Amino acid sequence: MEAELKTLFLIDLKGDLSLEFSKLVSMMNYTRVMTLEEVKQLTKEELDFLYDDDANSIGMLLAHKVAVEKAYQIETFHNRKVTDVEIAELNPALELGGKAREQIRGNTIDFYINALVETRNETIEKFKTLPDEWLFQQTPFWFDQPANNYFKWFHVFEDELNHRGQIRIIKKMLVKKD
Repeated sequence: MEAELKTLFLIDLKGDLSLEFSKLVSMMNYTRVMTLEEVKQLTKEELDFLYDDDANSIGMLLAHKVAVEKAYQIETFHNRKVTDVEIAELNPALELGGKAREQIRGNTIDFYINALVETRNETIEKFKTLPDEWLFQQTPFWFDQPANNYFKWFHVFEDELNHRGQIRIIKKMLVKKD
């Protein structure tokens, strides 16, 4: 981790990754390090805090990041849509909502961090086996528009950035509640 921090602000070659994957992983790493920095000291109560009856908790958002990455592993590594069975396995974290509020609670920050790290390690290990050309392979995506794997993995960390913004807002609400 220390070596990773020394190169955190460099979009450059990363370990055993090819150039294009190194660029992508450089951005993914920065996004993840900043997310973990934002949440690493949170208690179970803070992770479970709901500011209203329809809100997402920080824990729910962290679990969602894991579920989204796993869904994109399926979609891009296997070049197919996520099945209903797989969606059921990824839920309630994938879709969030009422079931997630009921079921995603009582976990420590270490629980969420371990899940995030394990899932990301699986992603990077697979990236190491793929040629750069794979990133540019196009398939139909939203609204039957073409998207390449590069965009899909950009979307994974873009989604994380979006939810990190929500986490920051929730943390501000926690301070106001006290």
